[in-house]
Parts: sequence; C-alpha cells; structure tokens
Amino acid sequence: MKPFVINRYGRIVFPFNFFPELDFSTFQTLDQFAAVIKRDFEEKAPTEIDILARVESRGYKGRFDLLRDLALHLFWVNRYAMTMYEKRPTRWRDVARHRDDLFLPVFAVRDGTETTTAIESAYRALPATWDEGTEDKICRVLLDLFRHKKGAGAELPAIKPTVGELLARPKSLTYHLLAHNPDYPGYGHDDIIEFAHAVPELEALMRQAMVLHNQYRWDRAKTRLTEVGQLHDDDFVVVFHPRNDDVMHFIRRVKGVQRVRPRRSAPAPSCRPLRPYAPVDVRARFTVMPRIEAVAVYKGERPCTNDDLVRNAAYCWSPMTVEEIRHKTGIEQRLYTELDLDQMALLAAQRALEKSGRRAEEIGAVLFCSCTSVKMMPSLATWLSGQLGMFQTHASCDIVAACAGLPYGLSEAVRLLQEVERPVLVVCGEKFSDKIGTVRTSLLQTYASGPMSEVDSIIWPNPDFDNNITVYGPEVRALVKRYLGQMLDELRALPHPDGAAGASLLDAIDLIVPHQANKTMVVNIAKEAGVAAERLYFNIERVGNTSSASIPIALHDAVREGVIDRPLRVFAPGFGAGAVGGYAVLRVDPAVVA
Repeated sequence: MKPFVINRYGRIVFPFNFFPELDFSTFQTLDQFAAVIKRDFEEKAPTEIDILARVESRGYKGRFDLLRDLALHLFWVNRYAMTMYEKRPTRWRDVARHRDDLFLPVFAVRDGTETTTAIESAYRALPATWDEGTEDKICRVLLDLFRHKKGAGAELPAIKPTVGELLARPKSLTYHLLAHNPDYPGYGHDDIIEFAHAVPELEALMRQAMVLHNQYRWDRAKTRLTEVGQLHDDDFVVVFHPRNDDVMHFIRRVKGVQRVRPRRSAPAPSCRPLRPYAPVDVRARFTVMPRIEAVAVYKGERPCTNDDLVRNAAYCWSPMTVEEIRHKTGIEQRLYTELDLDQMALLAAQRALEKSGRRAEEIGAVLFCSCTSVKMMPSLATWLSGQLGMFQTHASCDIVAACAGLPYGLSEAVRLLQEVERPVLVVCGEKFSDKIGTVRTSLLQTYASGPMSEVDSIIWPNPDFDNNITVYGPEVRALVKRYLGQMLDELRALPHPDGAAGASLLDAIDLIVPHQANKTMVVNIAKEAGVAAERLYFNIERVGNTSSASIPIALHDAVREGVIDRPLRVFAPGFGAGAVGGYAVLRVDPAVVA
C-alpha cells in the first residue's frame, strides 16, 4: 500500500497521485512500459486537436472542465519526462559527450500560437465553475505551459538520445535557454501537499498544476529550439538524467541485446468437475461442533471520505463526483490506518482472547486469512502465535483467499477442531481492518478457479502494470454473478434445518451479510437471483471494501447497530480476487461481540 500523509489542515493526502512514480524494475520491454503509459496517461488525455474541437463546438460548459483537459494533456506531453527523467539546465561546456546516462530531448518545430489564443479566448468566455480567482491562477500556470511547450506530444520518444548520439545528428533541435536562473520559482513538496481549497476538485487540479509547473523550472518565454551543432559553450541546455538506477537499467535493457526469456505456458482448457462439490454440512459430518466464543475488530483510525478522494484525484483517474462514487459503489468513506497489518492483527487478537476469557496456552491453532500480508517467513499466523505467548500450536498458518478469506478460514478451522479439540483463533485481516473470532458454523462451501478470464479478473502484483493491482470490472462482475448464483441455488436445494415443510435452507436465513465488494453490484446481482435487497446487510458506506475482513467487520457492525439483536442464522457469501468464492451459514449471537 502506498503511503498517505496528513497535512496541517488534517486532510489525508496521497502524494503518489500527484508525483508519478513507476517501478521500472518490472519492465522488460518497451512494449510493457508503453502499456502502462497508455493506461495512465494516454487513454484519458485529450490531444490539442481534441481540445480545440471541443472549444469550437462550445462543448465546455464551465472553466473547470477546460482546465482539467489542459492538465490531462500536459501530463500526457510529459509522460516520459515525469516518469523516467530529471531535467537539469546545464551549461553546454559542462555536458559530458560520451556517457550513456545523459540524454537530450529532441523536438520538431511547432507553432501553437493560434491554438493557445483560441483556448485562452474560450476560457475567458466561459463562466467560472466555482472560484474565479483560483481558476484564473490555475489557468495562468497551465496556459503558460501550453503556450511554450515545444512539441505536440505524440512525436516524443520514451528513450531520449544520448548526448553523443545527438551530436552525430547536428541538425537535431533541442532546448536552448537564453537565460538561466538557478533560483527560478517553483513549488516545494510541502507547497503541494499543504495546498487546500474548499472545493475538492479545485484542490486536486491546483496540485496538478503545481507539479506540471515544476517540470519547467526556467523562464519559458526565453527558451528556444537550437540545432545541437550550433550550440556554444556558454549556452544552457536541458539535460535529462535518469530518475534512478532502475530507469537506467531499463534503458540499457531496451537498447541492448535482449536475452530470450522463457515463455509462460499456456493455460489448459477449463474443465468442469466430474460432479458438483457438495456443501459441507457441519452438524452431519463432524463430531466437535464449533461455536462462537468471541468476535473482536480493529478498524482503521483515519476516515477517508469521498470528498478526500476527489481532493486527491490523480492525473490518470476518470472524472467522478462525490455522489457518483457513492452511487456506483455504495461507499461514502473508507478507513485507513498508520499501523502495520501485523499490529492491527495483534490488537484484535488480544481483544478476542480477552472477550472469550481464553488463555494463550488453551489455543490449539491460529489461522490468518489475508491477501495483503507482507510477512512470508515466518507467516503472520506464526508471528501472532509468538506475540500472544503461545509456545506451540497444532497449526499456525496463513490462508490467501482474498475476499473469500472468512469462508476459507472457517472451513479449515472446523477441520482443525476435529484434530485438536481446542479453540482455533481465526484472523481475517487486510491493511485497514481486522477481525478475530472462533465460530459456530452449520454449513460451509468454498470454490476456487474458473475460466482464465475470471482467474485473472483481479491481479496484484501485476508485472504488466508496474506491479500495481489491476481490476478488470466486467470479469469481476461475471465471477460474482456466477458464484453468488451457484451459492443461492445450493441453499434453495437444501432442506430447512428446522424441518419446515416445503421450505429450504435459504428460507431459514435471517440475514445475508455478503462480502462488502460493491453495494450497487451485489444488490443488482442478488435481485437478478431473486433475493430482495432488504435481506442484505451492508456497512460498506462507512468502511469501504476490506477484502477478507469485510464479512467479519460487517457482522460486528450489524451487532453494534442492533440489526443482529438476538441469535440469528446468517448467510455470509464471499467472492473476489483470483476467482475464489465461498460461503458459510452460521448462527451469530450478539453477546459474543467485543
């Protein structure tokens, strides 16, 4: 998880949304890098022609929309410079000629006077969207950058020529600064982080304008293009230095002889199982019956509202208002924390043990369910066991089942109970939330795998996309629809546990507490499957999507809100990343919630 900071106004800020930074160690080819650039910069950025066409058709209704398009365009123009290089004005006599890590930009002659004039005139004719003074300030920055940019953008190569390579092409045009002031005004890191405005959209756009201004820390009106062969010793040029060693290694990989990398094997055709996997009837199959002894939760302490998200809108985000976020996802805020995941897990585990009255030496096993743990060896479950004072357990291990973490954890806990006949501590935790508890379960089912489109519906880390998490929306929805439909069909086929004539297990469910993935999506899919929205409980509007921890936290909050005010039979389905799914039918007693 990339870090956040709290500025002096008490607002949460995500610096990485404004300062582009890619992990070049993951790129083996220029095509891989180009795919990331296309995703993050190109797909949402208008060209000069696009902006001018919208101006001429009077497609802009207010100044903000025009300014945002200008900013997106300028980020795209600087897509390679911002991610790969650091620009340093340098006297030509001091520029090394034969190093492979010094580069010069190359441009073609461009006259953007008419386009700039048309855009400026259109801006003046438009009404202010929110705050005329701030919008004018942003406009001055962006228009100055647009007026003096030396290329349209599409012609700029990712890998710039070295100084030596450009000297071999003396007619090539590069930056020539007619005057250079080392103290040319710019914006410091704190200036950008600490900027605040009452309108979230303007706060984000002003930060973007500051970052773009810093790409040209020289008097842009006193900059021209000069042939490299015509430069004199005292002329100032702009030398591009690799931002870090990983960038330089990437450039050398691309320019050098590429070794042949082993190809990934193609996936085998997807085959359905010989027969369906039957749900596990705990009461019929097992001797030792699980029961809830304690449920404890640790939540992130720092709310991040939809307003905060808009304030931190990145150059690569689609425009979305606070209300649109709520409507599309059901989320109004999510909870962030400055604690590490292991510390949150420990706090919740301690609370669970205290609530249950159990001592460390009584616990037979510890299971930790998560897809965001950074502890590989020892596992976080083993680390927890040691921190809690457990000298030895029958089993302490981690389970990676993403959003289906709770059903997977419960399934394994029930099996372990048969072996050890001692309490099992189940922890479902992600970066921002945690839940601990032992459970009483009557029915279990887990699923894994599926067509490759579903298996790869969510990938993290994704080497093709800078090792960031990559979510493919249509595939995720298809996965959820398939798994939730299958789960409901199984419950309809099972008899009512109390023997009611003509009734099914689904009829006996008092409350459905699903994985809190996306409220709008889950409600719509449930309706398609014949389940009314009134039967579902959500707390996603307050805590967001916490993956494996979402169902445990939702159960906790349902008790706190009085929705679960007596022992209820709950259907808890989980589904998500990596084509995993599962559900549990369990009885939840509010008395055990810490």
